[in-house]
Amino acid sequence: MNRMLATPLAFLALALAMPLSAQDAAPEMTPEQKAEMEAWARAGALTAPNQAMAKQVGNYKAQIKSWQTPDTDPVIEQGSTRRSLILDGRVLVEDFDSTMMGQPFRGHGMRGYDNVTGKHWSTWNDSMTTGIMVSEGDCDANMTCTFVGSWVEPVNKKTITSRMVSRWTGADTEVFEMYVPGADGKEFRMMEITYTRQP
Repeated sequence: MNRMLATPLAFLALALAMPLSAQDAAPEMTPEQKAEMEAWARAGALTAPNQAMAKQVGNYKAQIKSWQTPDTDPVIEQGSTRRSLILDGRVLVEDFDSTMMGQPFRGHGMRGYDNVTGKHWSTWNDSMTTGIMVSEGDCDANMTCTFVGSWVEPVNKKTITSRMVSRWTGADTEVFEMYVPGADGKEFRMMEITYTRQP
């Protein structure tokens, strides 16, 4: 087991295993042990970036526009998503339902803020693949966010790097854009989703 993880778990296991009287007489932690425990407490604290995710909880309608190439008209499809918090507000979960190229499509995403790295992160899985996309980025006070993530595409098994931008145009409307390299290597907008929160 990773030592960084083992240390606080070992403290907890020891405390639970000791009788109450033994716990009362337990030796005081060393300065190093106290510093480690304080670092773990800071890592798990609910900070302002974590708490800002609560504003996104709700049920949304989604309009999806997708482009195969930069010079084509978009395909427009409809969907819905449900966003909720787990782990006492530390992670925002999104469950997405729509169609993609005329086929039923389901997606599952998670988002959070890592107090240790100072970065926002996200993961994405969906019914069109068995892989995962992991992204990292930054958000401002208005929750306008830019993420960079990657996945392995199935045709040539190449790693594709994508830039994603999301911005709130109102209290209940979010616009998400996804950019990928085109055939010429230049970035183009592959997808745009407009989320509208429902009453």
